[in-house]
Amino acid sequence: MTLPQLGPVPALLVAWALCALLMAVLWLVARARQDAGIVDVGWAAGLGLLAVLHAAVSPGDAQRRVLVGALGALWALRLAAHVARRARGRGEDPRYAALRRRWGPRADLCFLPCFQVQAALDVVLSISFLVVARNPRPGLGWPDVIGILVWVVAVGGEALADRQLAGFRADAANRGRTCRVGLWRWSRHPNYFFEWLHWWAYVPLAAGSVLWPATLLAPALMLFLLLAVTGIPPAEAQSLRSRGDDYRAYQRTTNAFFPWPPRRADGEDDA
Repeated sequence: MTLPQLGPVPALLVAWALCALLMAVLWLVARARQDAGIVDVGWAAGLGLLAVLHAAVSPGDAQRRVLVGALGALWALRLAAHVARRARGRGEDPRYAALRRRWGPRADLCFLPCFQVQAALDVVLSISFLVVARNPRPGLGWPDVIGILVWVVAVGGEALADRQLAGFRADAANRGRTCRVGLWRWSRHPNYFFEWLHWWAYVPLAAGSVLWPATLLAPALMLFLLLAVTGIPPAEAQSLRSRGDDYRAYQRTTNAFFPWPPRRADGEDDA
């Protein structure tokens, strides 16, 4: 059965309704478990759902619609599974636990709009999927190859960074120490960097569409969120609380976001 094709505005309204419903259900689960961390799993899963939705209801080239649906769904599935696996048995994420303490008895009610903000964010980011799925350029060409290569590098880099960090943390001898293994030697947040890079994959896939500039919204918004709001600032604050001087030394030698060779520590010899 094929779904009816929708215009961009109706498609985004359907996307919002689906994500709002998903986040409302997850809020009920979080309330029952007293653990709001499930919102991160829902955020990633919701984007995968919207990639498939836009691929199914858009009138663009059929090959590219299948491609963007597959790329978006595979990226989301990997990220959602990783977040769920990382959170298993660890209790509520420190970010949400801090909010729960701050809000006190009103915490469950206060988390409801937070979940719905994530639903709205999914819809805004899914504009990249929508534009690619509506791209009328026939067949796949070199811009699509570039997009696929960017996607492979980004998703592969993020998966590698996650695996390196998990391996480091699995060693009890590293408790209280900062990971400087592999990609983490070049960036304090390589997983965030590759997460941001992933959104650039959809820009060349949109080449040929008059709407292609709209695909720049997702990488710009993700860069702002990761650098200034929900990404690096709370992660760094938690790392400073848990690892203190060791993390301060890491901050002095290693770029926060963009991978770059580490600097020498203060007082280190040139030899």
